[in-house]
Amino acid sequence: MGHGNEGGLRERLMHQGEEAIGKLAQELLENPVVNAAISSVFEAGEKAASAQQTALGALNLPSAADLERLTRRLRSVSQRLEAIEESISGLDGRLVVIETAVAKPAAKVAKPAAKRAPTAKAPAVKRASGASGSTAKRAPRAKRQP
Repeated sequence: MGHGNEGGLRERLMHQGEEAIGKLAQELLENPVVNAAISSVFEAGEKAASAQQTALGALNLPSAADLERLTRRLRSVSQRLEAIEESISGLDGRLVVIETAVAKPAAKVAKPAAKRAPTAKAPAVKRASGASGSTAKRAPRAKRQP
């Protein structure tokens, strides 16, 4: 039975200790002297950081904040570049599919045209020369007239 009392006593002591620490912390935070000391520590830290940044700027060296901003910017650019690479890769895949789809009908059209080529070219040449209206060909016709 002694073990049961030890567990209860231990819990009670821990609870009382937690309450005492909580009260002490509350009193310290409410104490104007402690508040002033904490405020002055924070102000001194801010002044030191500002002085450090000014000194680094005068030496043309980046501060920790500058390096952090640069790191964030590099991450952002890297993510954008990865997205662009993925888009280009997707476009490459689509382009291969389109080229394949266009190449099949083009090959079918090219084979019959190759068979017709000798007869098809002659009328095209005649039409082109007749439609060109070349003055060199008209001049000899004019001479033939009496």
